[in-house]
Amino acid sequence: MKFLNSKKVVPYIFVTPFILSFLVLTLYPAIQGIIMSFQSVLPGQVEFIGMQNYTRVPNGTFYKALTNTTVYVILTVIILTFIPMLLAVFLNSKVIKLKTLFRASLFVPALTSTIVGGMIFRLMFGEQETAAANQFISFLGFEPVNWRFTAWSGMLLMVLLASWRWIGVNLLYFLAALQNVPEELYEAADIDGASRFQKLWYITLPQLKPIIIFVSTITIINGFRMFEESFVFWEAGSPGNIGLTVVGYIYQQGIQQNDMGFGAAVGVVLMLIIFVVSFIYLIMTGTFKKEGA
Repeated sequence: MKFLNSKKVVPYIFVTPFILSFLVLTLYPAIQGIIMSFQSVLPGQVEFIGMQNYTRVPNGTFYKALTNTTVYVILTVIILTFIPMLLAVFLNSKVIKLKTLFRASLFVPALTSTIVGGMIFRLMFGEQETAAANQFISFLGFEPVNWRFTAWSGMLLMVLLASWRWIGVNLLYFLAALQNVPEELYEAADIDGASRFQKLWYITLPQLKPIIIFVSTITIINGFRMFEESFVFWEAGSPGNIGLTVVGYIYQQGIQQNDMGFGAAVGVVLMLIIFVVSFIYLIMTGTFKKEGA
């Protein structure tokens, strides 16, 4: 018992489950994936082929998937950062009633499976004229849209599904951060005669900078890793690859085409892309600067 109550031992006991899960579920598969990317993997036959898989990565389909993924990342970062932040500021206002109800209603989509939500979206944005979305735009005087068969609308569906699901989660991050903004700052601003916009610009936003960087960074990472939002709309492949993402390309080549070595190589390239983009973004936002520097 003295051993378990030791201040030097207890911290290691608490972090042991995380370390074990990281080693078994993250680090080991990552190392195996890197090794596999240098192999030709067939049923009952594994052969090292050097860099051949990597030389195949630069192709038109990969560039199309990377372009789709990049556009998706840019749109989701903008939407899933600024809209939750504005909603959080709105819900944090003292004049708003039923705050708990609004927070709960916005968080409920996060508890819903992406597949279930995607099926609902597929019904709403169906190609039939009787689909909810087509009925609405027809009421506005526009022609019905084949939502899943054109590039702009296909991207819109994926972004809408992701936004619907994750706005509530990011909202909670911003609400938690707003609770830590010193009330004295707003009181001093009121004494100086600052307007609501000035308090938002000069007090709220600077205080929210760390959480803005955090939310946008995880959105970038999750955006490049996105698969379900595409798969739920186009299980067997989208027309002209309008909904193909990099992870979808890995699934297509590694699982459907049984080319595990090439799929692993694309996965390693994607990992490097995520690392480089995230690192550059953190540098641009000044995350690595020392306080007062």
